[in-house]
Amino acid sequence: MKDQLEKIKQEALKQIEASDALERLNDIKVAYLGKKGELTSVLKSMKDVTPEDRPKIGQMVNEAREVIEGKLDAAMTGLMKKAREEQLKKEVIDVTLPAKRNRVGHTHPNTIALEEVERIFVGMGYEVIEGPEVEYDHYNFEKLNIPKNHPARDEQDTFYISDNIVLRSQTSPVQVRTMEQGKLPIRMLAPGRVFRSDEVDATHSPSFHQIEGLVIDKNITFADLKGTLAEFARELFGPETKVKFRPHHFPFTEPSAEMDVTCFKCGGKGCRFCKGSGWIEILGCGMVHPNVLAMSGIDSNEYSGFAFGVGLERIALLKYEIDDMRLLYENDIRFLKQF
Repeated sequence: MKDQLEKIKQEALKQIEASDALERLNDIKVAYLGKKGELTSVLKSMKDVTPEDRPKIGQMVNEAREVIEGKLDAAMTGLMKKAREEQLKKEVIDVTLPAKRNRVGHTHPNTIALEEVERIFVGMGYEVIEGPEVEYDHYNFEKLNIPKNHPARDEQDTFYISDNIVLRSQTSPVQVRTMEQGKLPIRMLAPGRVFRSDEVDATHSPSFHQIEGLVIDKNITFADLKGTLAEFARELFGPETKVKFRPHHFPFTEPSAEMDVTCFKCGGKGCRFCKGSGWIEILGCGMVHPNVLAMSGIDSNEYSGFAFGVGLERIALLKYEIDDMRLLYENDIRFLKQF
């Protein structure tokens, strides 16, 4: 038994000294010290040893185990130290080299334009309110004074999910939902994505964004509307910007108008950007129709208000002189990194 233990120990030490990889040392540890290893087999055969020799043989097995474990630990420590030194040599950092430039993301031009518009109107005391993009026909049309036979309800213009549910074609339903709550006065801005059945081209998309505003209070007149939108235009396009209102028709406002602003490229003199007119169409607006107020439970004899709507993409296209709306959605990094 003594000779057998000595032979096992010497073979283990020889293999440890010849090993140059941690994986190999782990294999040796399992082969000699594991549950089915050489020394474990010797301990299992102790039942064949006479009782008086068992303590001595047990001591010899423990001594052999300690020697093998000590050699294994020393060899593993040495190999790990060597591997670490080699790793450090390979990963040396030259602090004199210029650092790699981080690629920082850019705010999308639509987001920049939206934040600017929100900043202007929040400064005037408006509250930003959002609503559902999938809307009831009742809110998207009926409560906006758009009857059943109106062209806007045609499936060629509106995305219908069912007979009574549509993808909203404007953010006006958010205004209706706010008016229904009856908390007056109201000064709100309703930005969000809207959907219309348009072909994709340089100025149209089936999915785009609108920003609509609403004010409801006592003694609100068209003069309040003009003053508010004139200030908005000056804040957005510059202090020299002037506005012009042209009569128009919207079912939910009366009277209604389209608002133009002086071209911020030529100052109203006429150029390629404004097609020589000196003016650029920017938004639609008007006084809230009495029928719309009544359908939301507001007394039109006591309260009045105005509303307006502007396309977010239109602001971005004008502000940054972008010729094609499709560039905003193609996610071309060469385009987006300019902002």
